[in-house]
Amino acid sequence: MFRIWAKVLKDEHIQKQFVYESEEKFSYSDFFTYLSDICVELDVPTPVLLKTHIFNYAKFNHVAFRPDDFIEQITFDKLQLENIL
Repeated sequence: MFRIWAKVLKDEHIQKQFVYESEEKFSYSDFFTYLSDICVELDVPTPVLLKTHIFNYAKFNHVAFRPDDFIEQITFDKLQLENIL
């Protein structure tokens, strides 16, 4: 089981948040699926997922997606995913 705390931030204030939970074992190969599910739940566009995003999540237990990581225009400063240990 694992949990990911997702936060949509604007001016360093949380606009929306969601805790993604799954009974499955965490897999980095499924990270895009987790990200897509989180974005649907938060009603925000899905960002482009790069290897550096996955490496940051693996090494630091969190990753931030900034406006440059999105294809569409967004109305917030960043989408942050944090592993809940």
